[in-house]
Amino acid sequence: MSTAQALSMQTPDAACDWQPVCSRQDLVAHSGVVAWLAGAQIALFFLPDGQGGGQVHAIHNRDPQSGANVIGRGLLGQLQGALVVASPLYKQHFRLADGLCLEQPDVSLKVWPARLEGERVEILAPLSSTACN
Repeated sequence: MSTAQALSMQTPDAACDWQPVCSRQDLVAHSGVVAWLAGAQIALFFLPDGQGGGQVHAIHNRDPQSGANVIGRGLLGQLQGALVVASPLYKQHFRLADGLCLEQPDVSLKVWPARLEGERVEILAPLSSTACN
């Protein structure tokens, strides 16, 4: 992903806004939980920084190989220098940064920019059926 693409994903425009999906207390450190947003199941992975903050990654919960909604139950790890989640069914690895499958580069999962805003977990998502970017 280019720097311009990464910045555009983080910058809301007129069609997008930060939408709350759950509470910080709903998150489990170094593990996944699943939230619903506009009919989509989104797997949220929380990586605390030890100082009361941390990173939240949001990635589509549907495994493209099996069609099952299981990515939120996957294991986190690092592979090829990237933070990944391993699908619990067929063990393919998806980068949390951009959703790319390391074993099948033509396959990827949708990712959403996510943040902690106080005690809320928010995802940058479209306000309507149109795309943000």
